[in-house]
Amino acid sequence: MKTSTRVKAISLALIVLAALIGPGLSQGASDHEGFVNPKDIKWGDAPPSLPKGAKIAVLQGDPGKPGPFVIRLMVPAGTKIAPHWHSQDESLTVISGTLSFGLGDKVEAGKTHALTAGGFHFLPGKDHHYVVAKTAAVIQVSGSGPFDMTYIDPDDDPQKAKK
Repeated sequence: MKTSTRVKAISLALIVLAALIGPGLSQGASDHEGFVNPKDIKWGDAPPSLPKGAKIAVLQGDPGKPGPFVIRLMVPAGTKIAPHWHSQDESLTVISGTLSFGLGDKVEAGKTHALTAGGFHFLPGKDHHYVVAKTAAVIQVSGSGPFDMTYIDPDDDPQKAKK
């Protein structure tokens, strides 16, 4: 085999190998097996529909598109997410800290359910709810996209400029 033919064959083999295994190793892969250790999680600012200071990491899928996704949400102590709802079902697991979840159209501190690390909550789509984090916390959310968030009172949406 000529050297140029051998180089082309090796190059083609590497391209095929990268195409086959690359998606499975990357964070955010949706159709392939993937592994993500905590030290490898890439955190970024949460979308503007969430309170400032929140961070998000996409572990699997694309929450902005139809199909399954898994994200992690990190919130600082004192975070409050006003009453809102999502179009799709979601499953939440508390990874660290404590989060209090409440159901309804207004925040009622005495009517929340505190979940600590390892706690789980299933929330059907369109259920009205709110979240209060007395401590810093990380939750994992899985569901089927596209992920959306509609505030009961549109003025509670952090995207709106407060005047």
